[in-house]
This record gives sequence, structure tokens and C-alpha cells, in this order.
Amino acid sequence: MTDQLEKQLFSILFASGEAIETQRAAQAMEVSEEDVERTAQKLARSMEKAGIPLQLLRLGDKMQLTTQEAFAGVIREALELRRAAPLSQAALEVLAVVAYNQPVTKAFIEQVRGVDSSGVVNALVEKQLIEEAGRLDLPGRPLSYRTTDNFLRCFQLGSLKDLPELPPSQTASLEEKAPEKEEAEF
Repeated sequence: MTDQLEKQLFSILFASGEAIETQRAAQAMEVSEEDVERTAQKLARSMEKAGIPLQLLRLGDKMQLTTQEAFAGVIREALELRRAAPLSQAALEVLAVVAYNQPVTKAFIEQVRGVDSSGVVNALVEKQLIEEAGRLDLPGRPLSYRTTDNFLRCFQLGSLKDLPELPPSQTASLEEKAPEKEEAEF
């Protein structure tokens, strides 16, 4: 890694520890977003070539420096992290409803699933896989929910566009149950 921009981007990503917006990195580095994108690709190649056990993860319009998955076990052991419990079938169903239809209310999730989903929604908020997306301009001003960057990271998605397409039969049944979407107020 000899390029000054690579070093700057690496330093920003390393120090952040979290996903950072490309635009924010560009402002800090005083270059264009396109330059940051090119530098990110170059940085990823440099780390791979040098055998550095890090990777550059893309999360929509954000990027994050992470360790390679192959080292998760030793990191977990060294930091005494407990392995995350796998998600239940109910949690996966709620995540799918939110991911494909966001922003959505608990009422919409329950209408699609046919059962009370409050506990599952609250658990997914605690796990930071979904978050509040604002209140809808409807009677009672219900909360709406959307997926988070943590959701993208956990499911190794660059953006929601990377979600697999739903089979036509499931798409039709969701459209039948979906009321007209209202915009959430932030």
C-alpha cells in the first residue's frame, strides 16, 4: 500500500470501526466520491495481495473494514465473544417481510404472517437487524420499521438490491395483503 489516498482511506476505515459513507470519506480526504471508490477497489486489492486478513465490505453507499470470515473463530475465542444464537423461523419471516416491503408497520407484518409479531419485532430491534423508520401519517401514527446496515452485514449483502427475487406466487400474495404504502415521517 504505497498510495497516499489508500493510506488515508485505510486509516479512516480502521479508526472508525463502523461503516462510513463514501461521501463522508471523500469530504475528509478532499477528493471526489469516484476517487474514493477507485481507491477502495485499489485498497481491497492491496490488502489481498499483501495477505492482510482484512476485507473491505460494501454496505450500500457505505464501506467498512472488517476481518475476513475465516478468522471469526479465533477472534471470538480471543475476545471471549459468545456465538450469536441463530435466528428463529419467526425472526427470519419477519426479516423477509420487512426487507422486501420496507418501511412497514407491525400491523402489516402481522397481517402477512397471520400471528402476533410484537415480540419478534422487538427482538430484531434489540439485535439491530431492524430499526424504527419513523411514524406513518395514519390514525394512531404507527411506527414503521426498516432493515439496518447490520442486517446487510449479517446477510452479506451490499444493498437491498442484492436480495433474491421472490417467486411470482409469493409476490402476488404480498401485493394482495399490502395496503397502499404511506411515507414515513422522519
